[in-house]
Amino acid sequence: MSGGVTISDLAARPEFFDDVADRIWQAWWKPHGVPLAYIAERLKENLAGRAIPRAFVAHVDTEDGATFAGTASVIASDLDERPQYRPWVAAVWVEPQFRSRKIGRLLIECAADHALQSGAPRVYLTARPARRSLYEELGWTVVEEGVGDLAMTVFVRGARRRQRPAVASR
Repeated sequence: MSGGVTISDLAARPEFFDDVADRIWQAWWKPHGVPLAYIAERLKENLAGRAIPRAFVAHVDTEDGATFAGTASVIASDLDERPQYRPWVAAVWVEPQFRSRKIGRLLIECAADHALQSGAPRVYLTARPARRSLYEELGWTVVEEGVGDLAMTVFVRGARRRQRPAVASR
């Protein structure tokens, strides 16, 4: 919990499934003509109880109910150009009204720690070059720059000794 925000496994909070599917679709897939139904089917794989793929959700719980704040996932592969890198932290999204509260950092840490604690020796992440300083500040190391049509930066992080953020589970 951080400032009233909780990070949970999506399987433990399925009421946020539609929010997560919609944000992933809107941010990354809708512009390419991919139907929301396709993204929802892929997201269902996160509910199967396997280590990967796995989705996490940030939410604020109040007496009036719960509010979706953001999401991040751990997936097997995120860049077709780099199939040798796996697993990945991907689909990091924070709702506009919750930005600048370090929720994205919490989601990234939670997803990365999950991947590493699931047995992966390292975990990858891709981002626009403008986000480089944020990921380096979080302990990620640049592996490659200028990858793909969008000239993305690829980062890696290996296991390190630290306390994992609390994640609500089933």
